[in-house]
Amino acid sequence: MDVGGYRIVSLLAESGMGRVHLARSASGQPVAVKTVHAHLAADPAFRERFRREAAAARAVTGRRSAAVLDAGPDAEEPWAAIEFCAGPGLPEAVATHGPLGDAELGALGAALAEALAGVHAAGVPHRDVKPSNVVITRDGPKLLGFGVAKPVSAAGLAADGRALGSPGFLAPELLSEDARWEHAPAGPAADVFALGAVLAVAATGRGPFGSGRAPEVLSRTLHEEPDLLGVPGAAWPWFLGRCLTRDPAERPSVAEVLSWCAGRAATPPWWETEPVAELIRLQEEEVAELLATADGGPTGTGEPPDAGDPYAAAAGLGILGALGTVPREKPTAPTAGPTDPRIPWR
Repeated sequence: MDVGGYRIVSLLAESGMGRVHLARSASGQPVAVKTVHAHLAADPAFRERFRREAAAARAVTGRRSAAVLDAGPDAEEPWAAIEFCAGPGLPEAVATHGPLGDAELGALGAALAEALAGVHAAGVPHRDVKPSNVVITRDGPKLLGFGVAKPVSAAGLAADGRALGSPGFLAPELLSEDARWEHAPAGPAADVFALGAVLAVAATGRGPFGSGRAPEVLSRTLHEEPDLLGVPGAAWPWFLGRCLTRDPAERPSVAEVLSWCAGRAATPPWWETEPVAELIRLQEEEVAELLATADGGPTGTGEPPDAGDPYAAAAGLGILGALGTVPREKPTAPTAGPTDPRIPWR
């Protein structure tokens, strides 16, 4: 099966928006191909948004974000080909490593701010910065989920009033009808808010606005101060508090976040050391095995292995985070007991 000239190898994940497949380009390079469900493709407004945003996404540059390589907005099932990033998602990497300390947060924050700088330079916001949209690769963190045609309105709400995005990472201006913020749709300041929330989760193992039902989390986002208890040091709670302030005008710019975090980052970064480096190697090996099998390796069939089960073929692959799925836990990955404070997502 081909999509836009890309040979499909295996289904990786599926969501309400579409499917993500592992595929090969004409030159044999692995890519992720995202296709859109038919009911969305039937909406002319969605197609137009897809076309516009795919073009903008292809203008995004920088080694810290997964590049949109190609797109077919006029196909029967619109599709986009995205750079494939092999590695664990940020939640899995931090669960293996343990909550990040001062210098480790600096390295992660600088990498993600660098990714956002590239996105914003193309004149578009990311709009869905969250832990599951960060993959830790051999070359460092990569920001995924810079999706094409996410149906986000200027107010960040659907027609029925539901918040569009990820509760706990949505900025208050996307949820409120406050007149002060009526000219502040999803943009750089909203991405800085989400980045601050991601760093808080990486440091403490919990969201700064708690957990529970989406309306509860969104209400706390609008009306309560972020919970930053456990964030290391004295400077980090202050800085993350600035990122998570309700007024977008009071947040630091992406350039300020990059400078502040880079000044605190240690070398080598934590993803180049064990046990995370080993976890990355394991994920790379899984991708290589999957591609070899599809090419006629161990099975000798040349057919995608069990493509109907997104987990059987690609358990743990970082690209799954782009659609919000949770990979199966590897039996070889380090685990912690129920009293171990290092288990932020268990």
